[in-house]
Amino acid sequence: MSIDSIGFLDAIAALPEQLAPAEAVAREVDLKEIGSNTPITNVVVLGMGGSGIAGDVVVAVGNNSVPVTVVQGYRAPDYLSSSSLVLAMSYSGHTEETLSMTQGAIAAGAPVIAVSCGGALGELVVNAGGVLVPCPPGLMPRAALGSLVVPLLVILARLGLRPDVTTDLKQAYAQLCQRRDQCAPAIAGSKNPARELARLIGRTIPLIYGGGNLGGLAARRFKNDINENGKAPAFWARYPELNHNEICGWGQHGDVTRQILSLVQVRHGYEHPRLAEQMALSTALVEEVFVQVVEVSAQGEGRLAQLLDLMYLGTWTSCYLALDNDVDPGPIDAIAQLKESLGPFVA
Repeated sequence: MSIDSIGFLDAIAALPEQLAPAEAVAREVDLKEIGSNTPITNVVVLGMGGSGIAGDVVVAVGNNSVPVTVVQGYRAPDYLSSSSLVLAMSYSGHTEETLSMTQGAIAAGAPVIAVSCGGALGELVVNAGGVLVPCPPGLMPRAALGSLVVPLLVILARLGLRPDVTTDLKQAYAQLCQRRDQCAPAIAGSKNPARELARLIGRTIPLIYGGGNLGGLAARRFKNDINENGKAPAFWARYPELNHNEICGWGQHGDVTRQILSLVQVRHGYEHPRLAEQMALSTALVEEVFVQVVEVSAQGEGRLAQLLDLMYLGTWTSCYLALDNDVDPGPIDAIAQLKESLGPFVA
């Protein structure tokens, strides 16, 4: 494991232990001014990459009493107002797109809560009268999923915008611990599902398919982790949307795709019965154009537990894909080079 230069696997292994401290911090922050003057009618999460995906988790898990939207880019939505709760997500506190969107949200008069280690985002939000929910320092955003997701769920529950999440978090913790026990490097050979999945994917290019909001998000996170940790190409799509377009794209070039593409299907226990039927039928139509079709299934009780379980399995798999190819999973040099080329952000 010497190729893991910054201890990334250790950071991944510590994910379950992020949940309880993040819950405690989110339950202690002062929210008395949020929604005190104008009732909240919608929630908007602003964020990019490994920070912004926390908002997508809230959307995919569902059970929210008001619409929740995730926005990525530089401009805040035009519809923001004093009745919009804005959750600004940047682990580092220096993500320029999130800073730009947050400035727009403040100008629109929306109450803003930042989930961050601080930085420029924390300063911006606090100076504008908003709330900072501090994250523990020393992590990479993609390894801080628990520290970013849990505050959103707890805050929305505290504000009466979703039911209490105590049981959800206990179920998620139990499942993440179980998945870690299955996937940690000490587990040998085919007994380790992440290592075995990485072996199956090998040098092929994985196409990750998932069903509905939950499965689709798990597929997207799986793809992102292969990009960042494995430094390799990967692609994703979501049922049932892909059955209205992408499924037609496998009508040509099968002699090429069956040599280079592996289809990985992520499954969960909350698929609509009709959706599950679609997935089976469409797979039968296209499976001959892939090297292989591999299916992985979520474990755990509850939507949050199953979603985080699939995401965690994907993270471990991406790390083994890296290590199997003598690639260091931690550094993300391409992103660092891009940011350096862009130069400092000026509001």
